[in-house]
Amino acid sequence: MVEARLLGSAQDAGLPHIGCDCANCRAARRDPSLQRHASCLALIADGRGWLIDATPQIATQVQRLSEALQRPARKALAGILLTHAHMGHLAGLWQLGREAWACHALPIFATESLARFLQRNEPWASLIREGHLALTIWRAGQPLALADGLHVTPIAVPHRAEWSDTVAVAVEGPRKRLFYCPDIDVWEPAGAPWFAPAPSLRAFFDRFEVALIDATFFSASELPGRDLSQIPHPLVTDSVARLEGTTAALTLIHLNHSNPLLRDGPERAWAVARSLQIGQEGARWAL
Repeated sequence: MVEARLLGSAQDAGLPHIGCDCANCRAARRDPSLQRHASCLALIADGRGWLIDATPQIATQVQRLSEALQRPARKALAGILLTHAHMGHLAGLWQLGREAWACHALPIFATESLARFLQRNEPWASLIREGHLALTIWRAGQPLALADGLHVTPIAVPHRAEWSDTVAVAVEGPRKRLFYCPDIDVWEPAGAPWFAPAPSLRAFFDRFEVALIDATFFSASELPGRDLSQIPHPLVTDSVARLEGTTAALTLIHLNHSNPLLRDGPERAWAVARSLQIGQEGARWAL
């Protein structure tokens, strides 16, 4: 059985968010069932699992992978695929060193850009030097076989590149294909389209049965006092308009703590009316 399992669905800082007293964060503190971890997808095949990204909540996510596979964590986790260098996608690596799990040569897949960042900066450089992490370069557009019937291909996407480039992940199982894109600045940037050689954004998405996409913000008014141009993400309404008619089943992930889709209301009703799924941790897709 080859499958994908959602282990996290929030923006990097999770829900509740540090220092926040918004309605969503207050509700999540009152009711732990509303809490969400930073976005993370597990790919499972041959009794092993690979995590896409190492989030600040990696301890819980590895435990959930272990429970899903009914195997000890060290046997369950076969490696980690990194999309980029931002906090919610990288910070969990620190727990793999001697102060915590003390992994031995855990396979870490990263682009050349991200690998250079890890090798040149602490504490990541020490984790590599001391043998806790074993870096493998994966290159955009080149498929990688993780197991029999499970292939992944990193897809370069436009996103803030302060420290490294960013990739989304195309996942191919024996029966279905899934596209995982937790972070992107804009779907259709000026210049060469990232989705080439597909003739259009929708044509690219139509190649997949399932797509988990960046839904950080529903509206530009969610964070008063913050300049969203400094943290660009496509608004959910824009994403849905651009992908209207796609045959891929869309699931919304990487939701910011401010996002009204996290609670009952007109925005969630709007999403449901358009057959959009709000990412739920524990959701599974047979591939």
